[in-house]
Amino acid sequence: MPNPHFSLATIPNRYAFIDKIAHCGKKYKQLSLMLIDVVRFSDVTTSFGIEVGDQFLLKIANRLQGLFNQQMEFGRISGDVFGLVFPGVHSPRALQQQFEFIVEHFKSPMYHDGHAFIADFNVGAVTQFQGDFDLTVFVSRAEAALKQAKQNKYENFYVMSVQGKADTGRSLALKADLQRALARDELELYFQPKVNLQTLEIVGAECLLRWNHPLDGLLFPGPLIEAAESYNMMNELGYWTLDSALRSLVDFALKGVDISVSVNISPTQLYDTRLVENLQAFSRKHNVSLSRLELELTEDTAVSNSLMVHEQMAKLRALGVKIAVDDFGKGYSNLAFIRDLALDALKIDKTFVMQLSNNPVNQAIIEAAKVIGKAKACEVIAEGVETIGQLHVLREIGIVTAQGFLFSKAIPQHEFIRLAHSDIIVGNSPSRQQGDIAG
Repeated sequence: MPNPHFSLATIPNRYAFIDKIAHCGKKYKQLSLMLIDVVRFSDVTTSFGIEVGDQFLLKIANRLQGLFNQQMEFGRISGDVFGLVFPGVHSPRALQQQFEFIVEHFKSPMYHDGHAFIADFNVGAVTQFQGDFDLTVFVSRAEAALKQAKQNKYENFYVMSVQGKADTGRSLALKADLQRALARDELELYFQPKVNLQTLEIVGAECLLRWNHPLDGLLFPGPLIEAAESYNMMNELGYWTLDSALRSLVDFALKGVDISVSVNISPTQLYDTRLVENLQAFSRKHNVSLSRLELELTEDTAVSNSLMVHEQMAKLRALGVKIAVDDFGKGYSNLAFIRDLALDALKIDKTFVMQLSNNPVNQAIIEAAKVIGKAKACEVIAEGVETIGQLHVLREIGIVTAQGFLFSKAIPQHEFIRLAHSDIIVGNSPSRQQGDIAG
């Protein structure tokens, strides 16, 4: 196990770490690089000061090093971004498991000078498994993966291969992957429950796409979405998701689960003039009312000054489709547009929920969202609930609906149905009784 650092100054900085990466590239034929960004760490330094922030960064660095006993190199790329290099071949699934291992370990808080902090991460990874090693390409691909991870909604993880875009043949293969995945039914919807915080009953679900890859197993669909965007196939992928979501409502009803489902919709699809007619066709096909469907728009799409977006939203709501603004507060909200939009729900970005105990401003932002929601007569949903303490604070604020790992991660349909019929929702585990959170 590596020796702990007693100062940030002893951790290899960007230049020293890149030298280590170059050395590994010469020594090993296959290796992987993970860049680990501490989410919203600026909130810590703003609230507690730079000295306390540095102590937390030091604790994070030593924890990260201690998690991996195998041969690896560790460094600090920038202020709150660390790097890990692992020699050997690593599949996307293996790297994802390492990411999940890190996240799970850091759910226990760190303490310093009377302050507590629970770290959350964005992680981008790159793999080198064939061809000549190119240091510049290797590092830049890792940084591109980290950028994509920051845009992912829940897992905040993204992995690329060095060959991914440098090789035109691989780019074409991604398109073939998408076409094959759609044709051979390799895609699957997972469902993360939305829970009433007072009754702990499941009242809805968010649909999230997963890819059952024939070689790599279950994957997050990042590469497929990359291919869909590159080859103008986002609508095809989006309509598959909407069709599957409405079909799932039929299956839920047959199993006695009476809920609504929400689906993330891309700006590309929102601009498609066939959106309304296709939704009507899916509704007739499955004999399902569109009032049981909610579409989640990103904040910047919802507040865009686009006449077509506003017209599409009006047509969708006329069909009974509910409209939600996702990740509310994450961007720079134009409250004038929010004021004028007809909405059914505001979903509070998870970073405000996950750091409720660290910064009173986060609670104030959630309280403000609650006030806005009440004035607009729309639901306010909290994302990213992971602890009993967060649940209690949200109850006190008056938030009614939430989702997060405290209740369940996104799970396959059959597991979701079983969970919906379960008496134990919190923690999705028999070891934690509902009496623990009786309010």
